[in-house]
Amino acid sequence: MTKIPRLDATDWGAMGLAKRWFVATRAAVFVMTLFSAGIGMLLAIPAGQFDLVNAALVCLGLVLAHATNNLLNDWTDSKKGVDKDNYFRTQYGPQPLENGLLSERQMMGYIGLTGATALAIGAALVVRTDLTTLYFMLAGAFFVLFYTWPLKYIGLGEPAVWLVWGPLMVLGTVYVVSAELTLFQFWIALVYGLGPTSVLLGKHTDKLNQDRAKGVHTLPVILGETGSRNLTLGLWVVQYLVLTLGVLTGVLSIWFLLVWLALPRFIITFKRFRQPRPLERPETIPEDVWPLYLVAFAFDYNKVFSAMLVLAIVLSLLFG
Repeated sequence: MTKIPRLDATDWGAMGLAKRWFVATRAAVFVMTLFSAGIGMLLAIPAGQFDLVNAALVCLGLVLAHATNNLLNDWTDSKKGVDKDNYFRTQYGPQPLENGLLSERQMMGYIGLTGATALAIGAALVVRTDLTTLYFMLAGAFFVLFYTWPLKYIGLGEPAVWLVWGPLMVLGTVYVVSAELTLFQFWIALVYGLGPTSVLLGKHTDKLNQDRAKGVHTLPVILGETGSRNLTLGLWVVQYLVLTLGVLTGVLSIWFLLVWLALPRFIITFKRFRQPRPLERPETIPEDVWPLYLVAFAFDYNKVFSAMLVLAIVLSLLFG
């Protein structure tokens, strides 16, 4: 399972600045952003024009925006006292402020430099394209700034992730690379966005009790554990149904049925999500993964499904 490294002050001190940045920003989860950008680039190919410079810029910009959001999330939750007293966040990986790895001033430096670079890249893309790119950038900036508070605190964090990792990232990439948007691209973007949303649902279900105690009303806190586990399973089923329906109606090529190759991993993950989350670490879960549980299975499954979706898009481009 992919996991965020666990380390102490000694390990941190031995790292270079770049490695510290990757740890502080939880770079292990950037793969979902790279999938969004990659899918957007592939969907842009049929337009007949492909701006390589814009493709590189948007990929880097999206990763830096994701990193800024993660840093802001940790800073906000620390300031609000959410991450104090051995909270869930400090158990599965280093929280830079709560674990004493960064001072508040240093944390703000990380946030400022990362966010400013992302904005500079966005501005460059606006100059290289048009005002539509500015609208994408402003929408993205809104979610970077307000995801942690107030959206996450009032059950809107999960829908926000669907919009960001789906339409905003995928379609934004398509547009800056090809200057063209289609209904087909929008459809794929919405389907892919359900994957990152399911990962966040898994994470918030894992820490449902802690969030409830801290007054953080994520969607799983509102729905309860059973409802949240069922909702996550429902999102995955919708992905299969929508893509399969697209093939049966002739909207999508037959290659999109390749997503069913993720079914074996889905069955494993399905079984985990059908059962209540265990209170103690099961023997099958490594110590360096726990207390992550549902999110770990959701993250691994999402990578497999996303890889099959990318393969389907590639083969559709090659063979129709």
